[in-house]
Amino acid sequence: MITSPQCQAEPSRLRTAVLIGANPEILAMLQDTLDPLDWRIQQASDNETALAMAVDTRVDLVITNENTSARVDVALLHEIRKLHPHSLVIILTDESKPADVIASMRESAFSYFSKPISPTALAEMVRAATQSPSWDDGIKVLQGTPEWIQILARCRALTAERLIQFVHEIIDLPEAERTAIGMAFREILMNAMEHGGHFHPDQYVEIAYIRSKHMVMCRVKDPGEGFTLQEVEHAATANPIDDPLRHITLREKRGMRPGGYGVLLTRQLVDDLIYNEKGNEVLLIKYINVPPTSR
Repeated sequence: MITSPQCQAEPSRLRTAVLIGANPEILAMLQDTLDPLDWRIQQASDNETALAMAVDTRVDLVITNENTSARVDVALLHEIRKLHPHSLVIILTDESKPADVIASMRESAFSYFSKPISPTALAEMVRAATQSPSWDDGIKVLQGTPEWIQILARCRALTAERLIQFVHEIIDLPEAERTAIGMAFREILMNAMEHGGHFHPDQYVEIAYIRSKHMVMCRVKDPGEGFTLQEVEHAATANPIDDPLRHITLREKRGMRPGGYGVLLTRQLVDDLIYNEKGNEVLLIKYINVPPTSR
């Protein structure tokens, strides 16, 4: 089972964020994102200095230097975990390697970004990490190699966003293909957590990522009872021809988040979208490095 450590801010104590390195853009982002009434920001010149700071005081958030390798940052994360089990650690690195991403997930990194790093995306992750009243790890690597990864993920929106970023970094393909697979995975994962797991933190989604020479496959299995696409009235795929926006009204009446285009979008982004008979398990398949006539 996945453990559920909880980390709540102490009202009488300023939380401490440590930024490693001297990137003025990231420092400005932290200053804009973190409330100065709740946070103090400290800078460390390198990992050794950051670790020494963690020995002397409790650190709540650590953002590593984007000019260091993920391997040394994962080693730092391991040491910080010994001192402060619930610290939020976001790894920034100069190069993304699937093996390093997997290692960071095993050590319970909160997130992982490689160059080029979007300050906006990083700010969103920092905001999600620090504004949640509590966080649990929620992601457990059952087995992991760059070619085959199996994961259990708790049905929480925050866990989903973290996992989507990790998978984005794992996909070692040109940007266009990586973006397509990432978007398709996001749609299917959010559907699985919302409709299969009802965003209940005691429920889990099973994920597998398989990378071969000519194919990337993602498998997502939710804990729900399943469905057929014909039964899902709140999805765009169920709209009658003369009422292409019916699902929007249905979703509003049921208090559901905006959407309903997930399956339609996913079918455009990947080569195959295959559901099992029960409807609670789906395969996303994207072919790579294969001439169209040979498929």
